[in-house]
Amino acid sequence: MTAEPMTAEQRTAASPPARVAVVTGAASGIGLATAARLAADGLRVAVIDLNDAVAATSGVTVRADVTDPADVQRAFTEILDAFGRIDVLVNNAGITGSAEATICHLTPIEEWDRVLAVNVRGPFLCTRAVLPAMLRQGSGHIITIASVAGLVAFPGRCAYTTSKGAAVQFTKSLAVDYAAAGIRANAVCPGFVQTPMTQWRLDVPELRAQVEANIPLGRVAQPEEIADAVAVLASDRLGYLTGHALAIDGGWTAL
Repeated sequence: MTAEPMTAEQRTAASPPARVAVVTGAASGIGLATAARLAADGLRVAVIDLNDAVAATSGVTVRADVTDPADVQRAFTEILDAFGRIDVLVNNAGITGSAEATICHLTPIEEWDRVLAVNVRGPFLCTRAVLPAMLRQGSGHIITIASVAGLVAFPGRCAYTTSKGAAVQFTKSLAVDYAAAGIRANAVCPGFVQTPMTQWRLDVPELRAQVEANIPLGRVAQPEEIADAVAVLASDRLGYLTGHALAIDGGWTAL
């Protein structure tokens, strides 16, 4: 007996729901490239940024401050109302701090607090907001954009280095605590990337030469190259990988 062909409604019901990703800090740089890449890979993408000029590739855009608990909860409620699920959270929003955020005893307390608020409190609040939905699904992936500064110290950037080290350990904590619930956590640790945050240095030929001299591949990364790494993790092709800090640095930390 030949089975009757499925109707369009039956095919829709039988197919798994489209996967949903949320990217914070998606107005520029790595976040913008990541949102575009995940959308190109077929994920429905929501973006969160304090800047109104958020990524045009997204399905939902939310203006929110990742350091504000009420803002974060509102943003994730809005995204869940729109999509019904969240499969991937990319904690990308981050800052290096001003020129005052330098060695420890010269860093103003207010500047220390500002860097730690965005780079540590932000991922904590966003992850805390998304975990109930992932626990209900029995699956999910938290990807935090840390830095090679979380693996080795950046001279003269005490607050930034501390914050990115915390981001790596936050990732490991999540991986251990939520593995049994089907939720994985990994960090991506870029080296020097050409973004609006670094452009001031790269526009000065002497400073650019100094940076590139310390990179075995001899050049800085483009945001799309970091987005490639996030996309591989988000694809679930590395389903056994959790608690890992993936350095994408052109060989810089291998020196």
